[in-house]
Amino acid sequence: MNALWNSAIGLLVVTGGLLGLTLPFGKIATDAGVPALVWALVVSLGAGGVLLVALLLRGERIRLNAHKLRYFFVTAAISYAMPNFLMFSVMPHVGAGYTGIMFTLSPVITLVLSILLGVRRPNLLGVAGIAVGFVGAVMVAVTRGEAGQPAAFVWVAAALLIPLFLALGNIYRTMDWPGKTGPIELAVGSHLASAIMLLAGILVLDGGGAFGTLAGVPVTTIAQMASAAAMFAFFFRLQHVGGPVYLSQIGYVAAAVGLFSGTLFLGERYGLLTWLGAVIIVAGVFLTTKAQSQKG
Repeated sequence: MNALWNSAIGLLVVTGGLLGLTLPFGKIATDAGVPALVWALVVSLGAGGVLLVALLLRGERIRLNAHKLRYFFVTAAISYAMPNFLMFSVMPHVGAGYTGIMFTLSPVITLVLSILLGVRRPNLLGVAGIAVGFVGAVMVAVTRGEAGQPAAFVWVAAALLIPLFLALGNIYRTMDWPGKTGPIELAVGSHLASAIMLLAGILVLDGGGAFGTLAGVPVTTIAQMASAAAMFAFFFRLQHVGGPVYLSQIGYVAAAVGLFSGTLFLGERYGLLTWLGAVIIVAGVFLTTKAQSQKG
């Protein structure tokens, strides 16, 4: 375990794998009738609740101020609540594997937004990566999900919003990070804020009756909460050991887990164009990752 805790490649595989498990777990839950809002709450409550206990056991606590509260709720909305709600909403229509491919687009869109907002100046390698990633995204988008079961364009558009929100979250968290605050405290506050927002949405729209659907997938619910909590514990260790550029590659592992678990265990089938587009996206992300590691 100590060797894993200090190995960047080991942490990358474990973190990306745990993130990828969200895809088959989510597909199983939504196929069983669990609403997207409820399953998104399971993820945030699992991560935030377990990490809060860990924080308190270390003798630490969350010290609130106006800046942190803003950070918690903005991060919660754009990094957790909306992407997860979209993810679990589109998954029954486009498949877990197709949804997983959306993770790989986040670094490309992050670089685009960084350039547009003046956070980074564009370089040739970055522009090339964006162009390649865009070609791959178009190829994946036109397949519209599983082979022989094309989803309505509204679900494809909703799926493409997932990496956009993730990218916005990447930019926001960097630009508004509260000073002298550790990442675990921020993760706890943001996930609990996400849980509050999702709970409010569920109570307003359904009055709480939707929670009964979790009774149909008790093992999957426990597994999802445990994997979400473990993923964020490894996530912050990977950020410390490997750095932000290395960290960005967890999307590749998660997408691979989603594609292969969907194909092998959930009966999903994807056409050659989807697989080829996914490979091209990975090539584009490789270029943009290299571009972000360069001064510029």
